[in-house]
Amino acid sequence: MNSDLLYRIGLTLIPGVGTINARSLVAHCGSAEAVFKEKRSLLQKVPGIGAKSAKSISEQEVLHRAGEEIDFILKNDITPLFYLDKNYPRRLKLCEDGPVMLYQKGKTLLNEQRALAMVGSRNATDYGKNFCNNFIKSLQPFKPLVVSGLAYGIDIASHKAALQHKLLTVAILGHGLDTVYPALHRNTAQKILDEGGSLLSEFISGTPPDRENFPKRNRIIAGMCDATIVVEAARKGGALITAEIANNYNRDVFAVPGRLDDTFSEGCNYLIKTNKASLLSGVEDLKYLLGWEELEVKAQPQRQLFIEMDEPEKILHRILNEANGKLELDKIGYRAEWPIGKVLTVLMSLELKGVVQSHPGKVYSLR
Repeated sequence: MNSDLLYRIGLTLIPGVGTINARSLVAHCGSAEAVFKEKRSLLQKVPGIGAKSAKSISEQEVLHRAGEEIDFILKNDITPLFYLDKNYPRRLKLCEDGPVMLYQKGKTLLNEQRALAMVGSRNATDYGKNFCNNFIKSLQPFKPLVVSGLAYGIDIASHKAALQHKLLTVAILGHGLDTVYPALHRNTAQKILDEGGSLLSEFISGTPPDRENFPKRNRIIAGMCDATIVVEAARKGGALITAEIANNYNRDVFAVPGRLDDTFSEGCNYLIKTNKASLLSGVEDLKYLLGWEELEVKAQPQRQLFIEMDEPEKILHRILNEANGKLELDKIGYRAEWPIGKVLTVLMSLELKGVVQSHPGKVYSLR
């Protein structure tokens, strides 16, 4: 295992240093290891790093706990993912507050061409559960990665529907990978692993499922996906937090409408009414707004000499080619006259094909 892993994990354990400041430290020092070997006086000059944090870094006490975590990783076949790693979720890499480290149980490729978040009330009704099952069944031709949080209600209904209809699913956890919460869902978690899916967390082992962890978990769900679908939600709760985060990330948000007097449809109806989500009645709405009708391409048995591109991909290829260099995400969207969500979806497809390269600051270029 990479010797730098000790410092990468240690970076996430420094008191008072969050995700954004941790990335800033790496940018200034060059690597996680270099952060711990930098002089305290120079560390204090990094924006957001004060004397207290600089002292904690210099004393390096967090590295002992990081070493213990490496032992846990090795014993339990966990894959650590640093935000600069190739296999780190590329969509999440675009989010400035994306986790510095992720811990993955399972071998799922987290950069599938399509990924959808399914979220909603923990008190799901039969209406919501049936929608999850029927909607996910209709997604089979597109084979998206189905992402949710393993919670009661819509989350677990989405995971189970994905398993039933042979789609890969990833559960994002609000605690360490040494446990499963709620315990009632352990069998489903194991089946996710058995069927090729994954359990994913930014928290080290021993981290309990505390309330404050779940909004952090929700940003991973939103950031990993092309779009977030809210099936049922009350006016306040985790599902609306996830939708708000997805909007802030310039991702598409969809909501399933419900009866006006239904408590668990208030949140969905509110999102639609305030233009924070598109109304979702079925897969056709998703296909139209994400441009997925042009993306139904069967995998080739062998690599082709010339890369095939569909029409949306050709449009963005032409825009980047005419830019003759790097181009910001918002400018690409302006020139294509598309919503940002669709731009990100097509850019991700081009990136997976090796045509486009992403750069810090939501900037893209041709390879």
